[in-house]
Amino acid sequence: MKRFNSEEGTAKSSKINENDQPSIVKDSITEDVEMGDFEDPYGDDFESEEEVFEAGENGVPDEEAEKAEEAMETQTESRQRVYLPHRSAPLGPDEQMEADPSTYVMLQSFGVKWPCLSFSIIPDTLGSNRKKFPHEMYMVSGSQATKQSDNELNVIKLSSLSKTQVMDNSDDEEDEDDDIQLDPVLESRDIPTGTTINRVRASNINAGSNGRVMAAAMCENSEVQIYDLTSATKSLEKATGLKWDKKPVHVIKNHKTEGYALDWSKTGSTSLLTGDCNGKIHWTQINESSFVTDKAPFSNPIVNESIEELQWSPVESTVFSSAGSDGHIRIWDTRQQPRKPALSVKVTDVDINVMSWNAKASHLLATGHDDGVIAVWDLRSFSNASPVAKFDFHKRAITSIEWNPNDETVLACGSEDSTVSLWDLSVEADDEDIAEQKRQTADLEDVPPQLLFLHWQPNVKEVHWHPQIPGMLASTGSDGFSIWKSISV
Repeated sequence: MKRFNSEEGTAKSSKINENDQPSIVKDSITEDVEMGDFEDPYGDDFESEEEVFEAGENGVPDEEAEKAEEAMETQTESRQRVYLPHRSAPLGPDEQMEADPSTYVMLQSFGVKWPCLSFSIIPDTLGSNRKKFPHEMYMVSGSQATKQSDNELNVIKLSSLSKTQVMDNSDDEEDEDDDIQLDPVLESRDIPTGTTINRVRASNINAGSNGRVMAAAMCENSEVQIYDLTSATKSLEKATGLKWDKKPVHVIKNHKTEGYALDWSKTGSTSLLTGDCNGKIHWTQINESSFVTDKAPFSNPIVNESIEELQWSPVESTVFSSAGSDGHIRIWDTRQQPRKPALSVKVTDVDINVMSWNAKASHLLATGHDDGVIAVWDLRSFSNASPVAKFDFHKRAITSIEWNPNDETVLACGSEDSTVSLWDLSVEADDEDIAEQKRQTADLEDVPPQLLFLHWQPNVKEVHWHPQIPGMLASTGSDGFSIWKSISV
C-alpha cells in the first residue's frame, strides 16, 4: 500500500469555509471532538442552467440563437458523460466529478483533520440486517499526519444517516419513513499513537455483555499497537463525557520493519496475524489478560519480499493465506511444523496488494494487483493458477478489495484511478444481451457485464462493507470519507 503524497493528502484546516469539507475540530477543554457538518453530496445540482434566446423574425430562432443552443446542448452532454477509469482521460484542473443523485440510495461524506490510510467498521449491538433509515454506525480510523506526534486513532460514531436519493416524483412507492431528512451527526473519541497508522482492524472479543472491542494498528515505526476500544465506544453510545482508554493494552515489537498486513481471526478464536515488509508473519494469541506472540515467525520463502496482505480462513481456525510483492498466494496451517506454506502458487508477475476470503463461499479468494487486475480464485482447483474470474477494467493499482458479507457473489474494489467498483460474479450475459447493450449504449460496449456500479472518490485507499447494514459501504480517500449505498446492491 502506498501512502498519500504531499499533493494528495494535506491536513485540513480546523476552520470550515465554503471550499473545504468540514474538519473534525478538537475541543481543548474536554479533549473530545466537536461534531463537524456533513457535506451536501448534491450541492446545487438542480439550479437552473437554462438561457433565454431571443426569437428571430416571426418567432423563429435566428441562426445565432440556434448555434448558441446547440453549443449549450453539446456542453451539457459533455458534462454528463460517464466516467470510465479504463479509458477516460484524467480530470482537468477545472473539472470535477458530479454524482448522479438517482443512483445512490444514500451518499454522505465528511472530512478529517489528517489523511486516513486505513479504517475498520466496528461491529455493534444494534442488530443485523438493518434496512430502515436513518442508520447509525461505528468505525475506527488511523491517521497519516505531517508530524508523527500528531497521529491518532479516531473512534467514530455516525448517526442520523438519512436516505438522500432523488427520484422522479412519480415514483412514490418507498416507505415514507425512509424519506425523513435528518442532519447527520458525527462524534469521535481520539487516541494518540505517535506514529502513522498503516493499517487498522477492529474485532469483537468474547461477544456478549462481557465482550470487548479490540483494535490492532500496524504502525510505520514497526510496532503493532493493540487497543481496547470498549470504553471509547461506550462513551459514544451513551453520549457522555466518560473517560476512555488512551493507552495500548499491548504492543507487539517482534517486527523489525513496518508492514501493512493485518487480520483478526474470523472463527471466534482470539488470534491476530501481522506481516511486515521483510516477509515475516507473526501470530499473536490473546487470552483474558495475556498476549502471546510467537518468537519464530512464518517466513516468506522468497527472502525480503514484502507481505502485503493476510487473511484468516472464514471456517478453519488454524488456516490463513498470505500474498505480497512476489506475486504468490500461499496457504498456511499454524499446526504445521516446520513452518512452511502448505500450498504456494505464483499467480502474477506484479505485487498482490490486497486479498479477501469469501465468508459465505469459503473456497473463493479474491486478489487485487498492482497493475489494476482483479482476480478470483477457486481454492478447490487452485494449483493450476487459473482464476475463475479476471477483470483488467482498472488501469491503476488496486488498493482495496472485499467480498460483500451478505452476498457471496458481490465484490467491492478500490483503485488508484480514484474509483470504487462493485462487481457481481453471478452475471452471465449471453451474446444477444451483449449485442443489445452495445446497440443501446455504445459508450459501454467494452464494460464487463459483471460491473454493477462505479463510485468516484479521489485517491481511494480502502473500502469496506458494513456487515450489519446490507449494501452500505464506507470508503476513504484524500477528500475524507464517503458513506454510501448504491441502487445496484
